[in-house]
Amino acid sequence: MAHPELLLAAEQKSAQVTDWGSRILWIGICLAFVLAVYLLMWRAWNKRVKRQAGLPALPLAPAEGGPPLLPQLSGRYFASTTAGDWLDRIAAHGLGTRSPVDLTLRADGLVVERPAAADFFIPVAALTGARHEKGIAGKVLPEGGLMVVTWRHGDTTLDSGFRSDHPADHDAWIEALTRLIAGDTPAGIAAGTENHADRNHQEGSVK
Repeated sequence: MAHPELLLAAEQKSAQVTDWGSRILWIGICLAFVLAVYLLMWRAWNKRVKRQAGLPALPLAPAEGGPPLLPQLSGRYFASTTAGDWLDRIAAHGLGTRSPVDLTLRADGLVVERPAAADFFIPVAALTGARHEKGIAGKVLPEGGLMVVTWRHGDTTLDSGFRSDHPADHDAWIEALTRLIAGDTPAGIAAGTENHADRNHQEGSVK
């Protein structure tokens, strides 16, 4: 007859083996679920890219385009969407890829440099507007929000969202873009942004 202590030890060992088996099963189920979700996301993204295949290649900035109208803006590029639809993300040509960004505004347009994605250029003739927004492509930003630039690319009008490392700079950039679109001269744009900076300084002093 087996000793009671040996029987108890055997039962405990069996329970441990069963417990480990259950854990491995649940881990496998969870991994399969996560993999399935990522697979569905990947397929949806590829379908979006194919659907937007007609979007022309992104233009690059001409080597000679005149001096910057504003100090370069460093920050983050969030996404581009179909204009007016903040959830319709554009995936083609890397426009859906978030990246650090450096923006340079020149008399001939907006230069967009992205270390983690393709650079592109928005000619002044393609620019149609600039405004403040709270979010883009399903992403809502905290105080300071986004600077959204609207532009035409081929037959599509796009909204591209940028956030400066110093969101207070958005006001001056939006004013300068609006003036450029309206046909103001570089001198007029520079004067306008200087006046805007003076107003902000005076308001800050009053506070």
